[in-house]
Amino acid sequence: MKPVRLPAAATLALPRWALLALGMLYILPGLIGRDPWKEDAGPFGIMWTMAHGGLHDWLYPNIAGLAATQEGPLAFWLGALCIKLFGWILGDVLAARVSTIGIFVTGAMSLWYTAFHLGRRAEAQPLRLAFGGQPEPDDYGRTLGDTAVLIYLGCLGLLVQSHLTLSATLQGALLAFFLYRAVRYVESATTRNAVLVGLSLGALALTRGIMPPVVLVLALFACTRYLKLQTAATLRHLGLAAGVGFLITLAWILPATLVQPFGLSPVGDWLAWNAAQVALPGLTSLKGFFRIGVWFFWPAWPFALWAIWAWRRQQHLLHIVMPVMFFVALALLMLCDPEPENGDFLKMLAPLALMAAFGLPTMKRGTINAIDWFSVMVLTILGALIWLFWIAKLTGWPAQLAKNALKLVPGFKPEVGIIAFLVAAAASIGWIMLVHWRLSRQPSVLWRAVVLSSSGLILVWVLLMTLFLPDLNYSKSYAGVAQQIAARLPADAGCIDTNVGPAQRASFAFFGRLPFAGLAGGDCNYVLLQDSIRNRDDNDLARRYGVRGATVLWEGRRASDRDERFRLFRRSR
Repeated sequence: MKPVRLPAAATLALPRWALLALGMLYILPGLIGRDPWKEDAGPFGIMWTMAHGGLHDWLYPNIAGLAATQEGPLAFWLGALCIKLFGWILGDVLAARVSTIGIFVTGAMSLWYTAFHLGRRAEAQPLRLAFGGQPEPDDYGRTLGDTAVLIYLGCLGLLVQSHLTLSATLQGALLAFFLYRAVRYVESATTRNAVLVGLSLGALALTRGIMPPVVLVLALFACTRYLKLQTAATLRHLGLAAGVGFLITLAWILPATLVQPFGLSPVGDWLAWNAAQVALPGLTSLKGFFRIGVWFFWPAWPFALWAIWAWRRQQHLLHIVMPVMFFVALALLMLCDPEPENGDFLKMLAPLALMAAFGLPTMKRGTINAIDWFSVMVLTILGALIWLFWIAKLTGWPAQLAKNALKLVPGFKPEVGIIAFLVAAAASIGWIMLVHWRLSRQPSVLWRAVVLSSSGLILVWVLLMTLFLPDLNYSKSYAGVAQQIAARLPADAGCIDTNVGPAQRASFAFFGRLPFAGLAGGDCNYVLLQDSIRNRDDNDLARRYGVRGATVLWEGRRASDRDERFRLFRRSR
């Protein structure tokens, strides 16, 4: 027997304007007014270099002359194209993030349509009630689409990662698109749908390498075997999809190989990086997966586990089999990654949110009410604490809170931003109205359990990205350091040799317009070195970069970083 029994009143769709407003309120804070931070300054540097460079920079990704051949160029192409189109009016930083908005919308819409199509299928429908009144297939599908997106927005891991200009962010959105195309292919195994599956595979390969597309093709084939689709036709279609994906990848590989930008080819390094992404899994990677995944996937994973349990007695369920297959395959791939990053978890978020959406209708009303109350209490308290810390840093009262709020940003002078305050106040009022609606109306709609948790998380994010954005920029941005270096560098400096990392190099090139040496190198009179105050190795650095006896023009660091140190030298000639 099916585990879902719902009246039609429980499947009223969330108004389109409300879902759109939540999405924009989710993605825009953290993009507007934020400097490139250490977490995403490097990828932004690649986009900025492409947008202000030539064809060679588009074929050979680099950060102001520092090679960046890992991953793939697609995410950086999108950001550079947005800088070209919108940089003149929005500024380069915000223009690059137009692509981030598009990536977010692509992922959310793909997930919505995936849940909608799966929810319309006969095996996913609720039990027919004895006297009628059960929801129509389209209504149930729309409700599940809304629920999947709300769960997706409520996941803690997506919150920060979706606001960073990273290739992993694009990979997560493309994974949701692949999931949608895979569902459409299983529903209708046509050549057109196979080609569209191949389109998503090619885009994934150009974003984060070839291993995820390979694993996804194998998982999709396993799904078709479990669902008993025709083997010969499936193999032919999947071969076509793989061929289309390969041809799309050649759109970068062939020009990069033939043109040899800067006298080099990035393809060899890219293939070597792909090969280094696979190793034998170990206990350390397994512990790391669960340690990070528990909070990254919250609150989707409890709903997803419940969905598997609730639907366990049913056979050949596409809405359970496909997400589970993809999640397991991608999880195994990540366990085999010797150096996984937090952003790699994004590729598993869409199938998990999809499973969670089908678990929610099977839960008891008491459980859903408990989730409501937990969300209201915890997120309201967090929002109130953020306001209290903001008042404390401005007024000095309460004294201990003011001390805690300012100790991480020594030297920072807080000021009141009128626009930021109005946005934060409006978001807080909106949260109060939403809670009042939930308590006064007692709605029976299915998505009520997740709209509060998602909206409360958005409230916390909006408050942080308005009331505390100046503090975070001061703490995480290299803009101030870049301007100090530029002020001490002569106008005729020529080029600068350096050992700084990708994030620092991108920040210094963008904020300070420092003329770093290109990929071909050069004879530079100036050297910018980065080292650790705690673990100095001056002799080794001085020997390697030829600065023994050189003049130190400047030395400094970010006020919030007690370990990092930068020094600008002029070589003796």
